[in-house]
Amino acid sequence: MIRVYLTLCIATLSAVTSHADPVPVDVVAVDGGYTLLRNGRPYLVKGAGLGDIDVTTVAARGGNSVRTWGIEHAQTTLDAAHRHGLTVSLGLPVAAERFGFDYDDPESIAEQRQNVLDAVASYKDHPALLAWIIGNELDMRFTNPRVYNEVNELSRLIHDLDPNHPTTTTISAIEEDVVELVRERAPDLDFISLQAYGALALMPKAIRYLRAGPFMITEWGPLGHWEVGKTRWGAPIEQDSTEKGRHYLTSYKTFIEPFLGPGLGSYVFLWGQKQERTHTWFSLFTEDGESTAAVDVMQFVWTGRAPANQAPALEPLRLARRPATDSVRLAAGRRYTAKVEAMDPDGDTLVFRWHVKPESTETVVGGDPEARITDVDGVFDGDATGAEVELTAPGSPGAYRLYVMVYDGQSHAAHANIPFRVFGKKR
Repeated sequence: MIRVYLTLCIATLSAVTSHADPVPVDVVAVDGGYTLLRNGRPYLVKGAGLGDIDVTTVAARGGNSVRTWGIEHAQTTLDAAHRHGLTVSLGLPVAAERFGFDYDDPESIAEQRQNVLDAVASYKDHPALLAWIIGNELDMRFTNPRVYNEVNELSRLIHDLDPNHPTTTTISAIEEDVVELVRERAPDLDFISLQAYGALALMPKAIRYLRAGPFMITEWGPLGHWEVGKTRWGAPIEQDSTEKGRHYLTSYKTFIEPFLGPGLGSYVFLWGQKQERTHTWFSLFTEDGESTAAVDVMQFVWTGRAPANQAPALEPLRLARRPATDSVRLAAGRRYTAKVEAMDPDGDTLVFRWHVKPESTETVVGGDPEARITDVDGVFDGDATGAEVELTAPGSPGAYRLYVMVYDGQSHAAHANIPFRVFGKKR
């Protein structure tokens, strides 16, 4: 009887989710600015770009929305978001020109339109749906401005099929000429979406032309690997997780919050884990799901309250007594010391894990997929679980990166890495 009862409950919940009425969302002008109205009420997006972390953690940290870059798991994401009081800005399958799509090819355009409209028809009535995102960073390395004529046509067709949800497309930089091009060629969009990292610092000047219409920040985060200093051999120097936490706080408080009004809210990147030059660069979580300082910051800016238990903090990592900015070079096969100073704000016992990986040789842009990089074996003496370790430089010359992960046993972590170059041959 219990099993039958549970089966009936699950079936009922599924039916409610599938057939619930859509929640209307509008972009409206108010007090000289703009806002989203969801079901008639002002709705400021406090969101995260959803990676491989359960949406429940967004709600638990005080967020109210997630965004996707496609429809692969759309139903599951929408259902989970609805159960936890979140909304979803759903990414639609519109190809960028850099992937070989030809916006002068009528057959390709017709096929893509049908795919988009099929997706809209499938999910338009879901109560968790907030907005449609037409493609992602279609401006990156584009040469044919007709892509935005097609964006406009897609927006028009979507509105015909779904009058309840706004449309947008994302731009990879805060640049006036691109913003004007999109607004000129795709006026049917309800708002434009900007994606910026270090370039968020341009907001105080860019607001002059951005405030001509509503916009949203649909990606933001740490300094990108294209924005930081580099070693003498060109390896980008990544902020450690403590530096990133401070950067997220400054970015939100200085370059997002003051411009809410024409700005409709934001989605932080990335609520999950991915490989992009390193496995830690844009990841708010570790590979095993521990949260970093940046997640604590997001909880604070979303709710005004710090979490009860916070991620560890650390000082800059040093290898052979030198920081990353010294372009550290090691002799193949020789032994060196690496050290990091870390503390936990809650007094939790810290555990350290060290890794060495070859330096990434990827040259892809726009967050395109990158292969994971495996560890170099036989580098450390013992189990390498302390704040200071002895390591033997790899025997093959080349570029590498030393990582330290610091865990507090409470599902939180800190991390740092330092690029180094090995010269000579192991004797």
